[in-house]
Amino acid sequence: MAKAKSSEEGIRIIAQNKKAFHDYEIAEKFEAGMVLLGTEVKSLREGRANLKDSYARVKQDEVFLYGLHISPYTHASFDNHDPERVRKLLLNRHEIRKLVGKTQERGFSLIPLRLYFKGGRAKVEIALAKGKKEYDKRESIKRKEENRELDRLRKHNKLS
Repeated sequence: MAKAKSSEEGIRIIAQNKKAFHDYEIAEKFEAGMVLLGTEVKSLREGRANLKDSYARVKQDEVFLYGLHISPYTHASFDNHDPERVRKLLLNRHEIRKLVGKTQERGFSLIPLRLYFKGGRAKVEIALAKGKKEYDKRESIKRKEENRELDRLRKHNKLS
């Protein structure tokens, strides 16, 4: 059981979607609560969640999270949850209106970035994101490698 601590006080990260930063250009971030079952919360406390291939969608002025895999709770008996069920996200009305307007624009998607506990409550950070083209991804990788090389040179010069 991996218990990662964030730099922000009182936040324990359960899962992160690192590939989202590679595949998407993040425009805006939102914090949302989730409607969960008891066995889902217990499974999250064990750190058993996967954000890969998950996304959010607005339907009838409500936001739902699809594709989030929360493994069944190991100590539950017959009444366990469906690992890939659709989960409702809890956002303010004005945030939902903003998301409705933006997601109707061409190319914008709602992507979960991380899943964490904040003050004992499970939260998900979703982002309004636009998909990157293949050449944008190559440019990002090139920029990261250049920065890494510069950092190595700076470190080497300080040690000399």
